[in-house]
Amino acid sequence: MMRFALRQLGRFALLMVLTSVATFALVSAAPIDPLQANVGQAALLGMSEEKRAALASYWGVGTPPVERYLAWVAGVLQGDLGTSLRYNAPVADVIASRTANTLALMAVAWVASGVLGFALGVLAGVRQGSWADRLVRGYCFVLASMPTFWVGLVLLVVFGVGLGWLPIGFSAPIGTLSADVTFADALRHMALPAVTLSLVGVANIALHTRAKTADVMASGYVRFARARGESEVAIVARHGLRNVALPFTTLQFAQIAEIFGGSVLVEEVFSYPGLGQAAVTAGLGGDVALLAAIALASAALVFGGNLVANLLYGAIDPRMRKGAAHGAR
Repeated sequence: MMRFALRQLGRFALLMVLTSVATFALVSAAPIDPLQANVGQAALLGMSEEKRAALASYWGVGTPPVERYLAWVAGVLQGDLGTSLRYNAPVADVIASRTANTLALMAVAWVASGVLGFALGVLAGVRQGSWADRLVRGYCFVLASMPTFWVGLVLLVVFGVGLGWLPIGFSAPIGTLSADVTFADALRHMALPAVTLSLVGVANIALHTRAKTADVMASGYVRFARARGESEVAIVARHGLRNVALPFTTLQFAQIAEIFGGSVLVEEVFSYPGLGQAAVTAGLGGDVALLAAIALASAALVFGGNLVANLLYGAIDPRMRKGAAHGAR
């Protein structure tokens, strides 16, 4: 266990370093002028040379990327993530104020897409070739071909604008103080973004689960179970679900990265104040400190999800525990 913990810690540290380096390199190579992007071309042209120089120094224009990166790393090692120039606030405060919204949105979408995708995949795999199988596959193929932002726009137009059942954006009613926002208000504003992420995430889970379930149902031990007189429900419960659980766990935790990437687009469509919207704002404005912190947070989230999946393998399949114990010896 000590070797496993040290190995995972080393991988996590390497992931953080590579993610931060890649973020700084991409922002430095991007053709974005922070002054023009954040001040505006008209206002910039009307400024004096002294004011432009002061703003350029404030935004770090002209500072070598390596020097900026090393200064940022030195601050991070001291617990300072830097200052968000776009929001004019500490990066830690910006992330703290938006993390709860993003995590709540991702958690609802992750659980809903996993449960629905697993159920539809098992149903289609067990009833392979039936109308239910064709319906599930058609649903998955249509959704897999649709961009996330387009699905969000359709739901927004239908349920927000057309029917007026749900709010069209934001995480709380306009003009309401944060202390006065109820749990019901938060759920209503989260509904459309969460449904959008869930619908898109179902396709991948359902198709892979269907393929694995079909393989299991065509296996020799399932044919032997049928020959012994076991019912179809008992076969699915005793043999099908157990063998499908392991690949489903891998896919489900791998979905964390896709759901976070989709949340960036969804939060923009619905003006939902989360980390995804902040990442877009930071990227368009050249706010490298905030963008790097969000990239590190998303990488840590994905790494943690994969680590939990690895730990769950032993609980799902006892052979994984025996193999790990043999490897440790």
